[in-house]
Amino acid sequence: MSKQDFLKGRGAQKNVHNRFLKDVYEKREDFLEYCRIEGEDAERIKTEYLPIFPKTIVNKVISPDVGMQYSMNPYQGCEHGCIYCYARNAHEFWGYSAGLDFERKILIKKTAPQLLETHLKKKSWQAATIVLSGNTDCYQPAEQKFRITRKCLEVFYKYRHPVGIITKNAWILQDLDILKELNKEQLIGVNISITSLSEKTRRLLEPRTASIKRRLRAIKILSENNIPVNAMLAPMIPGINSHELLKLAKTVSEHGALSFGFTVVRLNGAIGELFADWIHKTMPDKAEKVLHLIQDCHGGTLNDSRFGVRTRGEGKVAEQIHEMARLAKRKYFADKKFPKLRTDLYEQYKSGQMNLF
Repeated sequence: MSKQDFLKGRGAQKNVHNRFLKDVYEKREDFLEYCRIEGEDAERIKTEYLPIFPKTIVNKVISPDVGMQYSMNPYQGCEHGCIYCYARNAHEFWGYSAGLDFERKILIKKTAPQLLETHLKKKSWQAATIVLSGNTDCYQPAEQKFRITRKCLEVFYKYRHPVGIITKNAWILQDLDILKELNKEQLIGVNISITSLSEKTRRLLEPRTASIKRRLRAIKILSENNIPVNAMLAPMIPGINSHELLKLAKTVSEHGALSFGFTVVRLNGAIGELFADWIHKTMPDKAEKVLHLIQDCHGGTLNDSRFGVRTRGEGKVAEQIHEMARLAKRKYFADKKFPKLRTDLYEQYKSGQMNLF
């Protein structure tokens, strides 16, 4: 594979057809040759930030495989570019591709804080943890520019409402001040995602995420401030990072994580095609082996939509991963417990009084 064939700094190496669109976009050879001669780019390379204006922001999670009741996403699409990300398929609902579009066309919900406040002021709403990043990372690079996540955290604190965060970006430490205030009231739980201890693997799987060192530092600093952290060692990809599970669990425990979770990788919808294309370009020698191992975890297919099975996997390979996880919990987390967040304060602050920010 030549350097020209690989898009450095991106996970997906191409766009795939959006299943909801009738028309198919393709680049013809004569057009590519014209661009080469003229010294022009065949497509826009830089990330675009596109404002959208949803009517609501809090989503009820109906999947029994996901450990949350409600989620919200300040951004759609994610510049982190993780090749395995299940959220890629959601970009098709917006008329874009799950491939490069997902990483380069980031939809910005500037009104998210106002929508959240409107939701929390509903008389019918009863407090239940709302998780930031149920779909795409709330601390992806766009947050440095727009600070929507920060503003949403201020709303959660204003109403003393419990909130969870899922991220793989050390930028979360920029909000340590408000996280500490939320934690004083037992209103915050943080999930830091770490999929490998190898920077080489991290750069291939998750090209625009924070380094492993910075993520471990984030776990350590949050834990030192008594902010509860769960490490998401997900997804486990047989043949790529599954052999690291024990060492990963030991490392995050030593840095202060109170618990860990994991999933077995699944490649639903367009992700199967994107992942297969990616692995043949990045790991050609082991591509077929890895794809077959993934298929062994999902009844012979990459595309597994079965509730109760799709994130756990099945078969010998998946069982080996689960056995390692059971061992890791006994060895490194036996005396630790992730606390339950409080919901009883919300009713007292529902009028929006006593805002300190």
